[in-house]
Amino acid sequence: MTGSDSPEPIAGGLAGKLAGKAKQAAGSALGKDDLAREGRLQQAQVDTEIQAEREAAQVEQREGEAELEVQRADLEAERERIQTERAAKQREDAIERDRAQAERAATVEAQGDQATADAGREVQEHVATAEERQAEVERLDAAARAARLESEAREAEARAAAIDPRER
Repeated sequence: MTGSDSPEPIAGGLAGKLAGKAKQAAGSALGKDDLAREGRLQQAQVDTEIQAEREAAQVEQREGEAELEVQRADLEAERERIQTERAAKQREDAIERDRAQAERAATVEAQGDQATADAGREVQEHVATAEERQAEVERLDAAARAARLESEAREAEARAAAIDPRER
């Protein structure tokens, strides 16, 4: 301490350290223990401030690293979320493709079944038409035979009547 009882404000940094050394040297040289002690205290205060600044810088650096780690974790979580969404989308697309393919296959099968049914019906219609024609031909043949037999029977009766007119 100097002439008054209140301590002088302590300057920090290198200037404070130099001022502290100067006070300590002056106090030792002049035999003023209070001034020497104030110089040592000022140097200790500067050392403490420097140490505190270093520690604050280390804390800040650790906080920055922690923040980076949190950001990395967030980015990794986001990357995994995106990959999960992409995989889910791919699965949905595959399911949709499979569904569409199954639908197309069912449609093709149904069309094939319809074509087979149509062809079968057409064959049945042709067979029915052919059978109707055959029946008509047979009916006409039978009618022609019946007409021929009637004609032959009348001719036979006419011949018989010509041979023996009483048999009539």
